[in-house]
This record gives sequence, structure tokens and C-alpha cells, in this order.
Amino acid sequence: MHMKQFPVIDLTATGENITRLRRAKGLTVREVQSYFGFEEPQAIYKWQRGQSLPSVDNLYALSNLLEVPMNEILVSAASKRNIVEFEQQAEPCCSNHFQTGHSGYGKSPMQLQPFIPCTVSAA
Repeated sequence: MHMKQFPVIDLTATGENITRLRRAKGLTVREVQSYFGFEEPQAIYKWQRGQSLPSVDNLYALSNLLEVPMNEILVSAASKRNIVEFEQQAEPCCSNHFQTGHSGYGKSPMQLQPFIPCTVSAA
């Protein structure tokens, strides 16, 4: 029996993804802070800098706010390696995933593509 590799979350890449998704929705850090009812924005900044992850309940709420599934917020270390390899190869397979326009991702925030590497097949 082949064991799956233990998944590890890439904190930095996840933080960058949270920042990207927040900006794509047109939300400020203060607006996210207000949504969570935090007195200070430090927690949001820590998530974005990859210094910490949201708790499970906050991750669930964040996915609701950003209108994406929780697994599209988190970035695994293995996925990041695949993305780096993909970017170095510059294969055209995913060129339609990233269109020019709003923040370099899609023509409007609602046209963002899921944050998954091309090497994963949709089974």
C-alpha cells in the first residue's frame, strides 16, 4: 500500500494568496478586520505575511467572505513547488487561467481562476 505524502501548508504562499483574494474582492484590511470583529488589524496582517494561519473557524468565515472554498485559500508546499516548476517551464497549458486586467488576474474580481497547479488533473 502506497502512503500519501503528508501535506504541509506553505505559510508564505498562503499569505500571498489571502492578500490576492482580498484585493480581488476589493476589500481593505480594515474591512476584513471589521468583518471578523477584531479590535486591531494585526491578525489579518499576520495571515497575509505568512506569520500565522487563521483558526479553522476564521478560515471558514474568510472563505465565506472571499466567496472561495477553504482549500482555495490554503496553498500546500507541494502545490507551490509545482507552480514554481510550471512558471519555469512556461508551458501554454494554463495561459488562459491568468488574463490581463484587474491586479493582473482576470478582467474583474469574479473571473479569478482557482489557485491550483495545471499538473493536477480534474478527476
